[in-house]
Amino acid sequence: MNSNFEDIRVDFVIGSRKITNFCWALLLLLGALGFCLVGLSSYLRKNLIFFLSTEHIFFIPQGLVMFFYGIAGLFISFYLWCTILWNVGSGYNIFDKKKGTLSLFRWGFPGINRRIMIQLYIRDIQAIRIDIQEGFLSRRVLYIKVKGQRDIPLSRIEEYSTLEEMETKAAELARFLKISIEGI
Repeated sequence: MNSNFEDIRVDFVIGSRKITNFCWALLLLLGALGFCLVGLSSYLRKNLIFFLSTEHIFFIPQGLVMFFYGIAGLFISFYLWCTILWNVGSGYNIFDKKKGTLSLFRWGFPGINRRIMIQLYIRDIQAIRIDIQEGFLSRRVLYIKVKGQRDIPLSRIEEYSTLEEMETKAAELARFLKISIEGI
């Protein structure tokens, strides 16, 4: 989503509230609860899961290990649910030609640095850089090259589903800022 005015461009960045994160957090929660229940069932010698018999699972070592894996899974699931609740990584990019500034805002984890705000002058932006790595773990990210600083990412790794979509976004942004594109 982006809003364009004559001299202002606003690009919204989706954070961790994505369908895939909800699915992974729910799947991990259910799996971890299953492991904990099997571990407890082997300790109590009662079937806490009605469709699963645990009479052949001894508490030491199998039940204890399954309970440990369940607790570890619950912690990871809790972490995922917290990132979804806090919507970590969401925010916006504001390109303002009138003021000559670029404002990047992102939500982080709760604490002192929950609000992450970076402001730059548009005149310091050298180019839009496209970083593409294809393969099993493909990566497509847009960066802004800034004079005297390291490159600043504008998008998430999995934001662009196609190369054409990414190139279009980079071209629109480069045209708006009147700068070049690198990395194509």
